[in-house]
Amino acid sequence: MRIHSTFTKALAVSAVALMSLTACGGSDSGSASSGSGAADDLGLVQAGTLTACSDVPYPPFEFEKDGEYTGFDIDLMREIAKSMDLKLAVQDVGFDALQSGVVLASGQCDVGASAMTITDDRKKHLGFTEGYYDSEQSLLVPKGSDIKSIEDLAGKTVGVQQGTTGEKYTREHVPSDTKVQAYPSDAELFPALQSKGVDAVLQDLPVNLEHTQGGKFEIVAKYKTDEKYGFAVKKEGSEALLKELDAKLAELKDNGKYQEIYDKYFSTK
Repeated sequence: MRIHSTFTKALAVSAVALMSLTACGGSDSGSASSGSGAADDLGLVQAGTLTACSDVPYPPFEFEKDGEYTGFDIDLMREIAKSMDLKLAVQDVGFDALQSGVVLASGQCDVGASAMTITDDRKKHLGFTEGYYDSEQSLLVPKGSDIKSIEDLAGKTVGVQQGTTGEKYTREHVPSDTKVQAYPSDAELFPALQSKGVDAVLQDLPVNLEHTQGGKFEIVAKYKTDEKYGFAVKKEGSEALLKELDAKLAELKDNGKYQEIYDKYFSTK
């Protein structure tokens, strides 16, 4: 897991917004040669490289293992970059700055790949690919908890991730006397549940499923919200890139590579 603090992420995002950086370094997790031809017309922040911003860790979609970024989103991005004859660089940023469009508009990265639900509000300041993953929300509690449903959160404290659709769903559906505690990322959210700082966690099902491993926590409720994840680009000026990303996603689904990556992370869930 990353050791960068949320404070460090916030400083990095602020610096970008103030200085309008047009390129940045990052973990080079691609293996393709430098791009040319059509890639030159995509307006990439760094020539020959597809730079993706992601809020890490958020397993199984993005996390760090053996010093490299991996996960469902990252593996898809790697294959997309490879098919575009580009290298892949991954930048770790805070989710709120990503879903608000700040890091994309300021030129820190080309694409946001961070289990981001496509919503009408986000479409106002972001462009999205076609949905690549269907998700649900879920309620995670310690094994043996008396909390079995969202109604049981009355008088309790529930943890959510700031700026997410899970936070929005929670605030709209919990009892009026429930305390909703927002955290910057799952890296702070799940430890709060482990330390009994919150009584439950409400967030995306695949992420909560990861936390059931070991048998100390369980999912007691799932909520169908018709959510689809999409890769995000800046609202204006990334039309060509967005079209290319959609085309490459379609190719991955047609040639079986998408299913291969999907099975790697979800076939036993």
